[in-house]
Amino acid sequence: MAFGINRQQLEEWKRKIDEGQIAFITHFWYDERFPRAKTVTKVGCKDLDKLAEWGKKYGLKREWIHRRKDGYSHFDLIGDLEKKVLEKEGIDPGAVLFRKLSTTEKEK
Repeated sequence: MAFGINRQQLEEWKRKIDEGQIAFITHFWYDERFPRAKTVTKVGCKDLDKLAEWGKKYGLKREWIHRRKDGYSHFDLIGDLEKKVLEKEGIDPGAVLFRKLSTTEKEK
């Protein structure tokens, strides 16, 4: 189950994918198979060769791409791998998620 993102953030992620960019979106997430994971980062691109090549530098395999009919195919990153990749990409998921929570709290 995904939560903690809004439509605008999702649309921005999709727009970047549509433009052929490597796009990241991190959101809160729960799956009983991974009880320690609190977030997931989806890394997508419409060019699957480009996405697979990007993933190689982090040890990701092409067959791990979640292929979607709607064109928003992506890798799912969780746990230590998620943290490692985001750090190397210069992305601070904690700051993004904190900002989302702060905005949500102000709307109450």
